[in-house]
Amino acid sequence: MENQNFEGVRAALVSVVTRGTVEEAEVGLAELERLLETAGGVCAFKMMQNKEAPDVRTYLGSGKTAELAFYCARNDVSLVVFDSELSPSQIRNLEQALGDAVRVIDRSMLILDIFALHAASGEGKLQVELAQLKYTAPRLMGKGTELSRLGGGIGTRGPGESQLETDRRHLQRRIRMLEESLAEMAENRRTQRVARDRSGLARVSIVGYTNAGKSTLLNYLTDAGILAEDKLFATLDPTTRKCRLPGGETILLTDTVGFIRNLPHHLIHAFRSTLEEATHADLLLVLVDASDTEAAAQIDVTESLLRDLGAGEKPILYVFNKCDLGVAIPGAVHGRENVLFISAATGQGVDRLLVRIEEMLHEGSRRVTFRIPNHKQGLLSVLYRNATVEEVSYGPDAVTVTAVVDAKTYGQLRDYDKEPPREESEW
Repeated sequence: MENQNFEGVRAALVSVVTRGTVEEAEVGLAELERLLETAGGVCAFKMMQNKEAPDVRTYLGSGKTAELAFYCARNDVSLVVFDSELSPSQIRNLEQALGDAVRVIDRSMLILDIFALHAASGEGKLQVELAQLKYTAPRLMGKGTELSRLGGGIGTRGPGESQLETDRRHLQRRIRMLEESLAEMAENRRTQRVARDRSGLARVSIVGYTNAGKSTLLNYLTDAGILAEDKLFATLDPTTRKCRLPGGETILLTDTVGFIRNLPHHLIHAFRSTLEEATHADLLLVLVDASDTEAAAQIDVTESLLRDLGAGEKPILYVFNKCDLGVAIPGAVHGRENVLFISAATGQGVDRLLVRIEEMLHEGSRRVTFRIPNHKQGLLSVLYRNATVEEVSYGPDAVTVTAVVDAKTYGQLRDYDKEPPREESEW
């Protein structure tokens, strides 16, 4: 089903402070408002309640729920978004308390809606639909009404919307089919990855919080021509392009889906094959919006998700972007090595970035002399692409090549080393 235009939907944003500070809750609501704007909605008002624990029935206390209903009616609000995860029964009880004119969704459902809005590739649409069905469908069923009630709107749109009008058994069959299709696509992605490995090109992934400027940087470096907007999750599908470094070496540079705090579990699972691009990279560029006062917290979220994906031990270059807008929190760099400041929009510092990428990819390189049989001369192209070739001598049976190589390139050609290291640790 096509996405509809929900521009102008008036919404209330709600947060319950059970742990942490009011300031942290305000930051969460500010981010929730950005998510709402990305989905096409408008924030009519925000509401916050300090409470030891969420109410089991309505998350808010009964008095605050009545207050919320009053302000929704007074401000012509048709949507309420909670900055936390709600159970199906809580959604049902809240909607009964707020009236038929008001729909209730939680933060995860809003993020799923944005992903549905921006999914472009076939794989991306299937990933979003799977996540929607696994997370959203049980909550929609919890309303105790017919699924056909869903007529569209923030929190319900997307590739999987028409499936929500069918019965529960059909949903389960659809989930199994989606999982099988995505498993097949994941296998195809692995095959493509193996092919890229054979090319010998180093792989660099741009990762980071949503709206840090990852797509803008890829466009600047490679003329990729991908969508780069000042919106959250403008890019969902990974894009890989070739990029030439100052020394002449070509690398593969990949733009990945942005991270955000409390990313829904089912979304991480559905997009795992996409997110795993980071786990296969030789170097990670953690892009940070230097102008954002929450930069330090956003780095923490990024590092945590990278650890969850198994990429926590990868070499990292921290790239503070948008420096043309100012550096909000200089202290965010404390304790971190390999830090650069750039502006992907203006090109400031990008030349130095390319030099540093080259340096980090080749840290630990050394000079090796290879003896490559004549019938394997095609391997010379690997050295010319990924190493510094210093001397070539053609003989009757083999080519002798002296080159400065890194560990990865050496691994591809170790069988032809005239004097192989006695121990792997020598690298």
